Amino acid sequence: MRPRCYTAVLMELARVIGTVVATRKVPGLAGVKLLLVEPLDERLVVAGDPFVACDSTQAGPGDVVHWIGGREAALALPVHFVPVDASIVGIVDDVNAHEGESR
Repeated sequence: MRPRCYTAVLMELARVIGTVVATRKVPGLAGVKLLLVEPLDERLVVAGDPFVACDSTQAGPGDVVHWIGGREAALALPVHFVPVDASIVGIVDDVNAHEGESR
């Protein structure tokens, strides 16, 4: 399953579950940390298959993060023209999802 992008959810959430080591990368990704994340819904329940995301926030295992996908994912990185599908752009401190709210 591909990461969800541009859905009715206002913020895409994921939990960092590991790191990815790549000994060879395109030059624009040199020094960029790769993390394995699992997408979450607004109640922090796993909502899809794990995927790799570039980290621009110094996130670590167990952190809940905000990520973006598509072309905008590259804009969060030092070099903007690189082949990436997802980037972590924030570390989430807390999520409050209220019952009955329309999404």
